[in-house]
Amino acid sequence: MKVLVLGAAVSGKAAAALARRLGHDVTVYDESPEQVAGIDADRVATGEWDDGLLEGVEVVVTSPGIPEGAAPIRAVIESGTPLWSEMEFAARHLDIPYGAVTATNGKTTVTQAAAQMLAVSGMHAVAAGNIGTALSDVVGSDAEVAVVEASSFQLRFIDEFRPDGAVLLNIAPDHLDWHATFEGYVAAKRRIAENQAAVDLLVYDADDPGASAAVEGLRPRLVPVSGGRLPVGGAGPQGDDLVVIDERFPLPDGGPVHVVDMAAAAVLARHLGATREGIERVLEVFTPARHRRTVVGTWDGVAWVNDSKATNPHAAVAAASAYPSVVLIAGGRNKGLDLSPLGAVPSVKAVIAIGEAADELAGSVAAGKFHRAPSLAAAIALADHLARAGDTVLLAPACASFDMFSSYGERGDAFTRLVTTRKEGSRG
Repeated sequence: MKVLVLGAAVSGKAAAALARRLGHDVTVYDESPEQVAGIDADRVATGEWDDGLLEGVEVVVTSPGIPEGAAPIRAVIESGTPLWSEMEFAARHLDIPYGAVTATNGKTTVTQAAAQMLAVSGMHAVAAGNIGTALSDVVGSDAEVAVVEASSFQLRFIDEFRPDGAVLLNIAPDHLDWHATFEGYVAAKRRIAENQAAVDLLVYDADDPGASAAVEGLRPRLVPVSGGRLPVGGAGPQGDDLVVIDERFPLPDGGPVHVVDMAAAAVLARHLGATREGIERVLEVFTPARHRRTVVGTWDGVAWVNDSKATNPHAAVAAASAYPSVVLIAGGRNKGLDLSPLGAVPSVKAVIAIGEAADELAGSVAAGKFHRAPSLAAAIALADHLARAGDTVLLAPACASFDMFSSYGERGDAFTRLVTTRKEGSRG
């Protein structure tokens, strides 16, 4: 079979390697010549897109970094050639059970926690997909079960993808620069359950309006979860316990957002074969990944928190609402989203805007609360001046990082470094 792979980043390289292992004829296209250097393929193409690359191609495998409105994607759709995400391509060759997790916020946490619950239960479990390890790299490995972080980009181009258990935790506007409309974004998220049957599982946050609406009419067994209550037939807190359907566990430390993430992970892991002991152990010790409400430190009664992963307003509002008094550092490159909810969070006493979105924030935050800074370092200095004992200085940008940094991780690392240097240095 002749396969064309679009994009030569992590998922593209993995898809090309898998296609080669399967004996297919593989061409890889990427605009950047540097990206295709050393890639495992029969041939490569770079530079401006050429429709001639589709000649004789039987299937196209696309990378999540290429928007659905880009010229290569439009050309493939117009040609009628099957178009699959790398996740779809890999899943067709996966011979182990797998679960999938999607959400506007929290999918990495749920994926990691569920995979750890399975691993501690004695299974060779792997977390894959949008989390870093491409699903194509899992095919043919000795893994016994996989938990796949599925982004809307990957779900947009599925065909037969059918997880044994899935999580559609929450949905709020995000990535409208990629999907063009919120309706398109929701439709992509909903596809996680498109091929599921009544024997399969679909977990959702019963308190999230977007997820609750999206799961209506879907075929799998629906299990609601909550971070603040115990929904009927689902999972959530009750007294000092986390009830997971018909089992009780010690309630994990953390606010409602952490509890709902752990409830969803526990339901999914149990469905995929995790033991009670494995779930309980992970509930006791699990710590979210870096840049997700990570406390950098507390000085003079002011807590400094890095939530650089909050790259959309939904995540930033949730983070700011978790603290009683907040000096919020926000901004960056907006993804076509409404930033006005940031200024309406009752606990936010000040918003310090950075990056390309500063003008948008200026128009949506009350004048008495709004401040502008030319850099992250300047924002930190201003926050240090504004904050008082009992406040939390929170980096929750509500925007992508790409105007000033290469990733949310680099932005979070910079925040941590600058805050630590400033506060520890001031004590020197």
